[in-house]
Amino acid sequence: MTMERIVVADGAAGPYGITAGPDGALWFTLVHAGEVGRLAADGTVTRYGLGAPGCGPSVITAGPDGALWFTRMRDHRIGRITVDGEARCHALPTGDCGPYGIAADPDGALWFTQLNADRIGRITVDGEVSEYPLPVTGGFPSMITAGPDGALWFTLNQAHAIGRITVDGDITLHPLPTGGAAPVGIARGGEALWFVEIGAGQVGRIGVDGEVTEHPLPDRAARPHAVAAGPDGRLWFTEWAAGRIGSLAPDGGYTGYPLPVEGAEPHGITVTPDGAVYAALEIGEIVRLEP
Repeated sequence: MTMERIVVADGAAGPYGITAGPDGALWFTLVHAGEVGRLAADGTVTRYGLGAPGCGPSVITAGPDGALWFTRMRDHRIGRITVDGEARCHALPTGDCGPYGIAADPDGALWFTQLNADRIGRITVDGEVSEYPLPVTGGFPSMITAGPDGALWFTLNQAHAIGRITVDGDITLHPLPTGGAAPVGIARGGEALWFVEIGAGQVGRIGVDGEVTEHPLPDRAARPHAVAAGPDGRLWFTEWAAGRIGSLAPDGGYTGYPLPVEGAEPHGITVTPDGAVYAALEIGEIVRLEP
């Protein structure tokens, strides 16, 4: 496994979310600078200001319309940027809702979580917003992903549960076996959903039937934050407190890759179709791991 560090900003800008774009580049958010960045295959970095330095762009995903969509956590909007760098945003009906996780769905819309409002939102590519209240108070819905069953699956960080919402808005919650699990990241891996428990130092799997399996990490204090599945069935996740990228093989075997810099604070992670792993480090870098 080789590791490459790529400087994309100064440490004050705060690289946070990251995803592979439809143009073959990596797109990432700069949560403190209020910008979205693009890392081209040749290493060229381009940064796009959003006209609101304090907007807090957080999680980013490729949309069904060929653009990139992202949450603006601090000014409570959903942003969209084309691969040419043209950006716009959509205000949300619920004020102070704190949009955070976002994912595209096969129905052609984007679904997002609202940290502060106990709601899941849906936005069409035309900007039409629908909101669905959760049957819990103070649950802190965090990341969200499209599942293999045509529904959306999300983490409830403070309710210590995994949620499922259909495209019609029907919601089911699955409490986790471990108290204080505090799940954050979630991703589809094969025919199941995989998530990381920042509070318990575990990787979890939940089937579409709601059955949960948990895998304790060797370092229970690592605080795993985001997770992505590779094309070979291997899981990759950021260990925020440990300054490490973790990996879980299909048989449950764990491998850790320490980052070669102190205080790296790895957050978002993505895997490209060729199996390369990219993680956003809040110190101003993107790290690339290649098998």
